[in-house]
Amino acid sequence: MLDAAQLEPASENDPLLPQLRHALKQSTQRLSEWFQQDVPVGQLLAARARLLDSVLGRIWEHFLPSEPTSTNGPTLALVAVGGYGRGELHPGSDIDIMILGDRDAIAEQQAALSDLVTLLWDIGLEIGHSVRTPEECKKEALADITVVTNLMEARLICGSEALFERMRTLIGPGSIWPNRAYFEAKKDEQKKRYHKFHETAYNLEPNIKEGPGGLRDIQTIAWVVKRYFGAATLVELVKHDFLTESEYQDLIRCQEFLWQVRFALHTLTGRREDRLLFDYQRQLAEQFGYQNDSSNLAVEQFMQRYYRTIMEISRLNEMLLQLFEEAILLANDTDEPISINRRFQVRKGYLEVKHAGIFQRYPFALLELFYILQQRLDLNGVRASTVRLVRDHCHLIDDNFRADLRARSLFMEILRHPNRITRVLRRMNRYGVLAAYLPAFSKIVGRMQYDLYHVYTVDQHTLFVVRHLRRFYLPRFEHEFPHCSKVMQRLPKVELLYIAGLYHDIAKGRGGDHSELGAVDAEEFCQRHDLSAFDTRLVVWLVRNHLFMSLTAQKKDLQDPEVITEFARFVGDQLHLDYLYLL
Repeated sequence: MLDAAQLEPASENDPLLPQLRHALKQSTQRLSEWFQQDVPVGQLLAARARLLDSVLGRIWEHFLPSEPTSTNGPTLALVAVGGYGRGELHPGSDIDIMILGDRDAIAEQQAALSDLVTLLWDIGLEIGHSVRTPEECKKEALADITVVTNLMEARLICGSEALFERMRTLIGPGSIWPNRAYFEAKKDEQKKRYHKFHETAYNLEPNIKEGPGGLRDIQTIAWVVKRYFGAATLVELVKHDFLTESEYQDLIRCQEFLWQVRFALHTLTGRREDRLLFDYQRQLAEQFGYQNDSSNLAVEQFMQRYYRTIMEISRLNEMLLQLFEEAILLANDTDEPISINRRFQVRKGYLEVKHAGIFQRYPFALLELFYILQQRLDLNGVRASTVRLVRDHCHLIDDNFRADLRARSLFMEILRHPNRITRVLRRMNRYGVLAAYLPAFSKIVGRMQYDLYHVYTVDQHTLFVVRHLRRFYLPRFEHEFPHCSKVMQRLPKVELLYIAGLYHDIAKGRGGDHSELGAVDAEEFCQRHDLSAFDTRLVVWLVRNHLFMSLTAQKKDLQDPEVITEFARFVGDQLHLDYLYLL
């Protein structure tokens, strides 16, 4: 791996600037070659950080050879912060440094420090820098959660170790941002970030770093662990029983894949680019070895892996943040559990199973849990330990489970319930239950379509469709689409529309006509759930013809009476028209 040995100049007589430019160019090329040779990407990120340590150390010695000293040693320090402090540097990552010192030493060396920063820019480094005393670090960290987080990841490159340790003490949880306040602030920060991305990362051009389920979600977990336990690595989560060994391996595998994608994207674009833009996706799919097959483009296969990766990160992030909340915020809450039935109880505002063997003994409880969430509007969610049990028992949802009258009845009751249908379906999707219960749905999870017309993955698009249908139904959204809301009130069974919404695109990516294939799946669902022959025919007709109205409106002359007559004859009656119009 790269170290100071790679900093040998092109010529012994070259001045410093060409030497360093040459070393950086060589190292970038070598890292790219190693990446193509499948060297683990984590090693490459650490190698680049070590290389930068060598470069910065050499520059520091060049400009500050006679740096003032006291009886305690040097009075300045060069510190890596942020991602560089973590030792994770992608090819296009910003390089954030801090020059730490006493105010007198900083003033005395102002000219040298200015020349040092200028040289860093001259050799082509994207530098973000600050100059602070330890006391200024504390003041700024106290006012800004992002500052204290950056400083938590600080790493001494060279200079005064005493200054560095003083800074670390001043910004530690014993001084500012105690565990509770820090955790609440990071949760709020993540919530705002999610809102910025409209609560989903499953759109056409996701952000690898900042989007929900991206690298920032893993970093948020790591920051809380570091603040709470003083832990340097995520493996501490296993030691402290927050993750099982299997979950930890899943998390690391997901992180490794996102690191690979980000490294490749930076290399491809030659700059810091964290958005998986449409134009880059095909090239990355090819670089990662995907090939077109009869029903799926290589880029669609690559992006499906990406979306399923961020879904897994989102699941783990949600579970871990709740476990942290229970450990940090609710640790002293002594509320006794409140029983709901033989299988479930409420503890500290969260739903949980009464014991770990509930799902094994009562498999249908895997759906009952979501039905209870619909009924109990006072619940904050599901206890993290129960979420883990749900994930661990999804394998119980097999053909026998789907044939169980209790399971079938619960799923239909969820669709018929007046509250939280979209929210519950989304939670079922996050926990893996929806894909397990509807096998056809599992094939569209993370499935994207490589065109400019579909903004979200098929599963997320499907859930957005159900969300919009629900807004037609709920009185508080009547002002958005008044006519749709009026038509919705005429429907005798709104659950039939939701079923059609779930199945209208469920056959995407299989080859063939997705409307026809989806109609077959919808018919099987209706028959399995004991819908009447009439209701089954209606749902099947809706799925098969869900594009008919829009295609007629877009491609035919609506001023032509024959077009209208043909459309009316095909639709048949007001009931079918109402359902089709809303879908």
